[in-house]
Parts: sequence; structure tokens; C-alpha cells
Amino acid sequence: MEGWRLVCSWNGHEGRSKRKGDYDESLADWPRKQEDSLSAAGLSSLGQWLQDMADSAQAQKLVYLVTGGCGFLGEHVVRMLLQREPRLRELRIFDLQLGPWLEELKTGPVQVTAIQGDVTQAHEVIAAVAGAHVVIHAAGLVDVFGRASPETIHEVNVQGQPSSTCCGSPWTWGRKPCALIQIWNGEGKNAEGESFSLDTYPASPGTKNVIEACVQTGTQFLVYTSSMEVVGPNVKGHPFYRGNEDTPYEAVHRHPYPHSKALAEQLVLKANGRKVRGGLPLVTCALRPTGIYGEGHQIMRDIYYQGLRLGGRLFRAIPASVEHGRVYVGNVAWMHVLVARELEQRAALMGGQVYFCYDESPYKSYEDFNMEFLGPCGLRLVGTHPLLPYWLLMLLAALNALLQWLLRPLLLYAPLLNPYTLAVANTTFTVSTNKAQRHFGYEPLFSWEDSRTRTIRWVQAMDGSAQ
Repeated sequence: MEGWRLVCSWNGHEGRSKRKGDYDESLADWPRKQEDSLSAAGLSSLGQWLQDMADSAQAQKLVYLVTGGCGFLGEHVVRMLLQREPRLRELRIFDLQLGPWLEELKTGPVQVTAIQGDVTQAHEVIAAVAGAHVVIHAAGLVDVFGRASPETIHEVNVQGQPSSTCCGSPWTWGRKPCALIQIWNGEGKNAEGESFSLDTYPASPGTKNVIEACVQTGTQFLVYTSSMEVVGPNVKGHPFYRGNEDTPYEAVHRHPYPHSKALAEQLVLKANGRKVRGGLPLVTCALRPTGIYGEGHQIMRDIYYQGLRLGGRLFRAIPASVEHGRVYVGNVAWMHVLVARELEQRAALMGGQVYFCYDESPYKSYEDFNMEFLGPCGLRLVGTHPLLPYWLLMLLAALNALLQWLLRPLLLYAPLLNPYTLAVANTTFTVSTNKAQRHFGYEPLFSWEDSRTRTIRWVQAMDGSAQ
């Protein structure tokens, strides 16, 4: 083997490094001979060549970790990364339960590593994070129906146990809200106006583990999947109409899920700028999807089967004038990919920021929006106005909550209707913002027509479909 040669062109001049030890006098003397003739274009070409070399060296070198990678959103993020992030060398998927669909991903050019683990176990999180360049923390316990205890939700989503006064029984509804009116920069006020700091919460499982793992292992970039419910709708039923990330809103939570997400989001934002191992700053941001829909959405599946059990009918419970912002899961996944890609280059702009996830999906009531998919699949929505008065729905929701609390020691009772889901469905919450476009160039990858078609096909493929 004769050796190696590197050929490059700078402003039309060619330089070649020959065998190891060879010396090319003309090449060595080239800078001096060409000093007068080297143009601005030549310098530009040289700079571009060096940039291309750096980009080439980085290509296929990145390691991403997605916590909760087998969940509803997590699976879409995983698939989107494999399709749209060319710099990936390894993609780690960390979840409590691993899906069988992961096997089909292991035949591609990117190394896919499935890790079964629990975010509440610090040593498991550290092992998964070590060596990763970017962490997308999508793991969380999403429960608005009461399937899990408030303690479990806080343990997974935040960092420890909630206080004994927080969200523990139906008797707290309508009385003492457990969460926050405002939280900024790690400090806030509770429902009584008392100040507190997030540092007073016990530093143990959940999102805290992910942050500490990044700090200990030197992982510099963390993207957190938050939720619109960090903001609202609040328990007072105040509308959020075409709001953005800076719109003032009284965020008062008494349900454990939005409470836990609000605390976790602030932990992530407060961690921005912390020094990780090696001395570099941790760069964090949070994404707040509005109501996500699309393939794999469990609530949509539950509503569909409920309609089938009712003879292909759903009964209107919410006025059509109550609008909700919804976003297709593929576009939420795409925003995660873009944020993870741009966070390094735009750290000063994006670090410590929150972004609503949005697309071209129309503003409609929750029920009317669902019928965009369920209608073509054989279901119909009965009534142009709510069939039951709101006070009666509130009574039924309260009875469901009481039954759930009484039956919890014996069996799981988790109806779709409870005080929290009724308040959310009956409160206008719509987003109008272009912050993601301004900060990192986000544009929806899927149009409304594509999103609708994909979701309809998924519903039609369900067992027992009416179509």
C-alpha cells in the first residue's frame, strides 16, 4: 500500500500530502507564493472546506437517549429521529416496558439500543445517559383518570413525594388547590400566597434523576417533554384564548398530573446553565404540546370503543363554542427532533426556554374535533347542544371521584368523567404563537389533511371498527 493522500482545492490550487515523511517544497512554499493572489473568495472557500471537514467528522457520531421511548409520543420521537436525524450513530431507548416493535428498528444503519429501566432509579438513569450527547426526556406518568396514586405520579414525573395536602382525595376538590399560582426561576407561591422554593422538595426520583445524570456524566443537552397543562386550563375555568408562551395566566392546579408536570418543567428550566462534568454548561428547554392526537392515542381509542358500546353514538356533553388547541403527534415529534438538533448552535437563544407545540389543526371543541376522525369510522355525535346540564355533569363527575376514592383499596375504578377532565374539556384553551419558528425554524411536517388522514386510517384499523 503506497500510503494515503488528502486532496483539497483552495481557490483553484491543489495541495497533496504524500507518503508519510515526504516533503513537497512547492506545497510548503505555497502560502508565501500565493499571499498576494489569495482572494476573499479563496478565504471563503477555505473556511467552507474547514466547516465541511468538521461537519463530516461530526456526522454519524451523535448518541441520543429518549426516555419513555416506547410511550405514545416517545415511539413517534424515536421513529422521527431515525428518519430525520442523519448525524445519529446510536439511539438509546429507555423505558419501563419495551415494545416488540423495537426489533424492526435494529436492521438499519443506526445502532438502536433498547434499555429497560425506571427513571425513579438513579443508577439506571446514569447508566443510560452516560456517553449520550442529547437526552430527550419524554418519560412520564400521564394520568388524568386516577389510575395511579398521587404519590406515584409525583415520584415518576418530578423528584419525590408530594405533601400530604396535595391532591389526595376528592374532598380537596373545590377547597384547597394543591399546586401553584405562579412558578418562575425555581420559586413560586402556593394557593395561599406563601412563597416556596423547588429546592425544598426531596431530591430523589423522576426528572431530578435525569438532570443529575446529565450533570454527572457530562451530557450537555436536555430536551424535556412538558405539557400545556403546566399552564392550564386552571381549576377556575379561566379561558386561554389564542395565548402564547408569554401570556399571563393564573395557573392553579389541584390535580396531581398537571401539578407534577409544572414542578418538573421548572426543575428542567432551573437546571439550564449548570456545569456538567467537564465544565461545560447544561443547556435545557421544555416543549409544551397542546392536546396530542394521532396514531396510538389511548384516549382516542377509549372514546372510540365507548362509542361502539353505545351503538355507534357519542352524546354531546360540552358546548361547541368551547375551543381546544390540538396538535398531531408527528408534528410534536418533529419539533423534538428540531430542538435537539439546534440546541447546541443556539444555546444562548433557546436555553431555558419553553415552546408550545402547534400545527395547522383547527380549533374546535374537544368532541367536535374527535369527530373529525371518529365520524368517518362510523360514529356519530348526538345533539347540537349538551344533552345534560353542566351542574348535573359536575355532580356525576364528583360521584365518580368519590367512588374512585372509596374503591381504591379494592379495585381500580378510572372513569373518563371526573372533575378534572370535565373542567379541562369545558374550558377554552387555544394557542397562537410562532416562537418555535422564530427560534429554531420549526414548520409543521404534516399538514392538517395529512394528520387527519393518518389518524382516520389508524382508527379504521382497530379491532371492531365500524368501517
